[in-house]
Amino acid sequence: MGWFLKFTKSSIGKKFVMAITGTFLIIFLIVHLIGNLTLFFGAETFNTYVLALDVVKPLIRVIEIVLLLAFLFHIYNGIKLWYENKKAKPINNKVSAGSENSSIFSRTMVHTGSIVFIFIVIHLATFFYRFNFFDPEGLADEHKYFDIVVNFLQMPVYSLFYVLAVILLGFHLNHGFQSVFQTFGWTHKRYTPIVKSLGTLYAVVMAVGFASIPIYFLFFFGGN
Repeated sequence: MGWFLKFTKSSIGKKFVMAITGTFLIIFLIVHLIGNLTLFFGAETFNTYVLALDVVKPLIRVIEIVLLLAFLFHIYNGIKLWYENKKAKPINNKVSAGSENSSIFSRTMVHTGSIVFIFIVIHLATFFYRFNFFDPEGLADEHKYFDIVVNFLQMPVYSLFYVLAVILLGFHLNHGFQSVFQTFGWTHKRYTPIVKSLGTLYAVVMAVGFASIPIYFLFFFGGN
């Protein structure tokens, strides 16, 4: 066990933890987006989807704990790597050409990640908390989960911040997707360009997919 802890504290170990936890989160986002897209099919479909998750609630709770741990490890290691890289970077700009050798996606990872983290906290405080613990309006008790979501998404400030956050999430994912392959050593001059293209495609699909939901309910939704 000691060797494992020592490994996770090393620079390479931290990158492996980032890659593994990042993979969990990448998969989760796909599943989460598919579930969220049921909002487009109306109240009955979305409410049925949420109630279906209640049937397997013990399993969902286990998955949530795993995701929470993965998320916390991801944040912790991300901040540590950013701080270590910043501290190790030469002061002399002539020595360091980091901005020339890295993309805007990699240079802004800690910034995009921080904003996405703030959004996730707000997101959990609104939907997850109300769905599972306490809804002041009593809509969750009546299984009107669709109405809870729509009420928030029709608030301009919330929806616009939602769109901004998922756009930044797309920036974060674009680099993160490629970094997973690089960390595991799955790089090849023939396949790396394909991985980069897939990473960009994945990031765009996630950003557009999630952003389409608040945009629709803010500007186009006319009621049930």
